[in-house]
Amino acid sequence: MGTVHENASFWGGQYDWARAGEEWSEGYGGSHAQWFGVILPRISRFVPTGSILEIAPGYGRWTHYLRDHCGRLEIVDLSERCIQACKERFAEDDRITYHVNDGMSLSMIDDASVDFVFSFDSLVHVEADVIAQYLRELAKKLAPDGVGIIHHSNAGEYRRYFEAIDRFPGRVLHQLYYGRAHRMRLLDNVQWRALSMTAERFRESSEAAGLQCISQEVIPCGTRRLIDCVSTFTTPSSRWARPNRVLVNPGFMVEAKIIKRQAPLYSP
Repeated sequence: MGTVHENASFWGGQYDWARAGEEWSEGYGGSHAQWFGVILPRISRFVPTGSILEIAPGYGRWTHYLRDHCGRLEIVDLSERCIQACKERFAEDDRITYHVNDGMSLSMIDDASVDFVFSFDSLVHVEADVIAQYLRELAKKLAPDGVGIIHHSNAGEYRRYFEAIDRFPGRVLHQLYYGRAHRMRLLDNVQWRALSMTAERFRESSEAAGLQCISQEVIPCGTRRLIDCVSTFTTPSSRWARPNRVLVNPGFMVEAKIIKRQAPLYSP
């Protein structure tokens, strides 16, 4: 997985944002279907609310929906290119404030000011040290009853598997991932997930930062192995605080297929 610098270089320069991130919602029938079928049901207990902080919005795929669930939305991305794209896309919306950061810091956000923190489909690409630093920052930025939901990597649970695959010659890997063998799904692709991150490590980093994990959903992402996790956290004194609940959900992509089938009927 890439460093902060490599992520900044890739998403801020090398990546072709021609579809503004919509390509990652194809498996759900589009971002509209993914938002209402997958994301909103998982965050609806916490929104609408006063203020939302979105980390790593890219070209604003989820910003588009989040802005209607708060009075104030702050978005932070390490890519100036992405923030500029969001400024242009949402130019007429005065609820949104834009920030470029260093990929780890939230110094531009006022302490104890954030009611809800959100990041989805982005922080799966960052290593454990970045997640830990963001959690330390969020411990200061969350309001007394603030809560956050972060989608991150769980690929570290399968680190030996992915490191063994990485030793295959490049040509062989390409055939296994993208050739005829791909249809047989002989190998899982790590999909640029961070191998240092797991659900357990997120929980430990939350506690080390003075936060409390209250739920974790461990899920696949077009793979047989459960390489992702959606973690919900809050402060120990929050009204949301409770012992952590973990759901291992291998059927997550089955949900996606059902939503994709329904999407042409109900999506714009």
